[in-house]
Amino acid sequence: MIEKPKLLIVEDDLGLQRQLRWAYEDYQVITAVDRATAIDAVRAEEPAVVTLDLGLPPDADGTREGFATLAEILKLKPDTKVIVASGHGAHASALQAIAEGAWDFYAKPIDIDALGMIVARAFHVHALEAENHRLSIRTVGAGLGGILTASPEMLKVTRTIERVATADVSVMLLGASGTGKELLARGLHDTSHRRDGAFVVINCAAIPDTLLESELFGHEKGAFTGAFKTTEGKIEQAAGGTLFLDEIGDVPLPLQVKLLRFLQERTIERIGGRKPITVDTRIVCATHQDVDAMVAAGGFREDLYYRLAEIVVRIPSLGERSGDAVLLAQHFLKRYARTMGSGVTGLAPDARDAITAWRWPGNVRELENRMKRAVIMAEGKLVTAADLDLPDSVPEPPLNLRAVRETADRTAIGQALARAEGNISNTAKLLGVSRPTLYDLLKSYDLQG
Repeated sequence: MIEKPKLLIVEDDLGLQRQLRWAYEDYQVITAVDRATAIDAVRAEEPAVVTLDLGLPPDADGTREGFATLAEILKLKPDTKVIVASGHGAHASALQAIAEGAWDFYAKPIDIDALGMIVARAFHVHALEAENHRLSIRTVGAGLGGILTASPEMLKVTRTIERVATADVSVMLLGASGTGKELLARGLHDTSHRRDGAFVVINCAAIPDTLLESELFGHEKGAFTGAFKTTEGKIEQAAGGTLFLDEIGDVPLPLQVKLLRFLQERTIERIGGRKPITVDTRIVCATHQDVDAMVAAGGFREDLYYRLAEIVVRIPSLGERSGDAVLLAQHFLKRYARTMGSGVTGLAPDARDAITAWRWPGNVRELENRMKRAVIMAEGKLVTAADLDLPDSVPEPPLNLRAVRETADRTAIGQALARAEGNISNTAKLLGVSRPTLYDLLKSYDLQG
C-alpha cells in the first residue's frame, strides 16, 4: 500500500479544521491547534507541506504566534513547504511571511479549491526537490560505495577518491576502524575503468600468517598437505579488477617481500608453482595503524610502503565530520525502525544534542550499534538521549581563541549543511548569514563541496 503524503494543518478553528481534513482525502492529514502541537507534529511526522493560520492562540487576533510557529518549523525542517493563511492585514502579512521563508500565502476567507491547488503544487515541488536530492546522493553514492555524508571534511575525501579512481595507481586509505575504508575502496573501484572487473577483499589481520600467502598468491595441487587441487589466490581472482587489502599493516615481513615483487613485476608464482603468471590487478590497501611509525621501527618495508602508497588518502573520524553523526543517525534510525517494525520516527532534540556532542571513538560502527539499541529501547515515537545510553563525557575544548572560533564555525557550518541536506540557501538561513558570506566561509575553511 502506497503511503499518502503527509499534510499538517495548523488551525485553531475546529470547524474549519474539519472542513480542510475532509477536503484533502488524498493526503495523510495531521492537525494542530497551536504552536506547541504544531512543532510536536513536525518533529514526529515530518510533513512535506504545512498550512499555517497566523492567528494562533494565545494571540488569535494577531500574527505574532503564527510567525513564531513559522520560524520554528523552518528551523526544524527547512525543506518543508509552509503555506500561510491569514485574514489579519493580508498584504503586509503575505510580504512578511514570504520574507521569513513561507513557500506561499493565501488570504482568508479560504477557497478550498484554490487552496487545494496551492497545496498540490507544494507537494509536487517538494517531491521534485526530494528526488533531485536522492539523485545527487545516488550519483555520489554509486561512485563512492554508498558513502552517506554531508560534511565538508568527508566530501573533500570523496572528491579525492573520484580524482584518483581514473588513474591506475596504488592507493592507501588511512583511518581509524569503522570510518568506512572498505566502502571508499569499493567506491574507488566502481568509479574506475575496472568497474566491470571483480572487487576482491581480504582482511590481512583476520588470516593466520601461515595461510595468508596461499590466500594472496594461490597454490598448486600437492604444494602442501591438504592442497588437493590448484587454487587461485586473491590477486588472480581480482585480475582486471581491484584487490582491497584491508589491514595491510598486519602482513608479515617475509610476505611483504613477495608482495613487493608482484607490485614491481606484475607477476606472481603460486605456492609450489614454477611458472610466473602475469596478473593485471590494481591494489588498494587500508590500515588503522601508523604506517610511518612502523616503517621507522622496521616493522613495515619502506620500499613496499612507497609502492602501495602512490596516493595516500586520510579518512577523518566520525567526530571530525561536521554534521555527519546526526545525518547517519537518522539513516540508521529509519533502517532499523523499518526492519524491526518499530513506530519510532525521529530524534528528539536532546538526542540530536547528545549525538552532536559525543566524539564517537568507535566511529560509524559505534553509532550504528547505538541507534539499533535506541530503536529497541525507545518508548515513544522519538529516540531520546536516554535511549542512546551515551556516557556523560564532553571533550575538553581547545584554549587557543582562533582554534576555538574555527572549530565552532566548522561545526556550525557542517551541522547546518547536514540539516539543510546540502542546500546552500537553506544553510545560509539556518546560520543567519547571507549566501555570499556562507560561500566566503566555505572557501576560507576549504569546505567547498
